Amino acid sequence: MAERRVPNPYRTVVLRTEQLTPHMVRVVVGGDDLKQRFHAGDFTDHYVKLQFPRPGSPTPFDPAAIRRELPRDKWPITRTYTVREWDPAAAELTLDFVVHGDSGIAGPWAASARPGDELWLAGPGGGYRPSADAGWHLLAGDESAVPAIAASLEQLPEGATAIALLEVESAEEEVPLPSLPGLTVTWLHRGSAPVGELLTAAFTALEFPSQDVQAFVHGEAGLVKAIRRDLRVTREIPLAQLSISGYWRLGADEDGWQSSKSTWNAQVEAEESSALS
Repeated sequence: MAERRVPNPYRTVVLRTEQLTPHMVRVVVGGDDLKQRFHAGDFTDHYVKLQFPRPGSPTPFDPAAIRRELPRDKWPITRTYTVREWDPAAAELTLDFVVHGDSGIAGPWAASARPGDELWLAGPGGGYRPSADAGWHLLAGDESAVPAIAASLEQLPEGATAIALLEVESAEEEVPLPSLPGLTVTWLHRGSAPVGELLTAAFTALEFPSQDVQAFVHGEAGLVKAIRRDLRVTREIPLAQLSISGYWRLGADEDGWQSSKSTWNAQVEAEESSALS
């Protein structure tokens, strides 16, 4: 039997943390693995797969060995996070976490992380970067997309026109973004409204300067589905001009969402094809 191929993850250590907003924590990690092997910067939506041990995992924790030697139900818990910044000179990787109390795996870890703590990760993946060839840029999302949108705005082509719509819980959850001549940023404060309601309404009401748009839309799956329909069916924007996907789904953890995502996407595409035919 051929040996099972497993990812070659990076062992990192926490260098410092920062409370950016009441519900967003920044964690900066480094270490020899990053210095020697890690590369990012081709895309502004780079993401990494964080590896957390399950209860009873062997110690010391070695994700590659666990995947190679143990059954799937013993494999590390994986959570996906955007690379907010990669500094190759310092070999420092910055990750921003949305934290809601003790809910979840990665958020509580980030809230309690201290310098010297270990964090294993794999990646990076990614596929989007603002193009100089686009007539203008549109970026929209909820809290989960704020790090990728912030990273993308910092890499807008010189002189670009861009509109960013960001939905967060309150004004306290806003983070600093670039101030550029051609950039318009609108923060939408959800309060007690359902996730995505304000963003979907604002997006639907938005007047497009032209059809020559490159759009980046990510966040909760339901809001992404509604906005994708607006883009594809109502505004007839070609799929090639869009980077659009659900980062998460209400009522599901990442394991549940990832296991159902392909079916969800197929349903969305089928409904879209039917509407366009």
